Amino acid sequence: MAELVTVARPYAEALFRVAQTGDLAAWSNLVSELAQLGAHPDVQAFARNPNVTAAQVADVFASLVKAPLTAEANNFIDMLIENGRVALLPEIGAQFAMLKNALEGAADAHITSAFAMSEAQVAELVKTLEKKFGRKLNPTVTVDSSLIGGVRVVVGDQVLDTSVRAKLQQMNVALAS
Repeated sequence: MAELVTVARPYAEALFRVAQTGDLAAWSNLVSELAQLGAHPDVQAFARNPNVTAAQVADVFASLVKAPLTAEANNFIDMLIENGRVALLPEIGAQFAMLKNALEGAADAHITSAFAMSEAQVAELVKTLEKKFGRKLNPTVTVDSSLIGGVRVVVGDQVLDTSVRAKLQQMNVALAS
């Protein structure tokens, strides 16, 4: 894991420097899309196939990416393919997102709720969480009924778990000791 982060960081930093000179939002969308493609096992297997040329892999990437590809984006994709680094795309995407968040003073918030939440409920929760964490949050909401009730929020390395499951576990530990 640490090795992937170490190898991906220079690629993400270089890509971020290029993105800062252009449309950062467009680059962010492109990098996110490339990360999703690079995470797909079939794409990784195709890129590693010794019977497939680098040009063929690049053509497949160009056909799969929905965002418009600039010359810089094409060069980046070609470089990754030629160096056998397609598997790094998910980590490059994560590193790029962290750099973008740091520039914007924001953070990603992974919110897990026991029940589906309306947009108004998410907005209210995010507003409260932004006050608690002291920065803008980019929420991602998932539903996990095993929480029984409440929410679990992960922002970076901080966890705020107000779920019923967590409270039951705390009670279990308290009673068992």
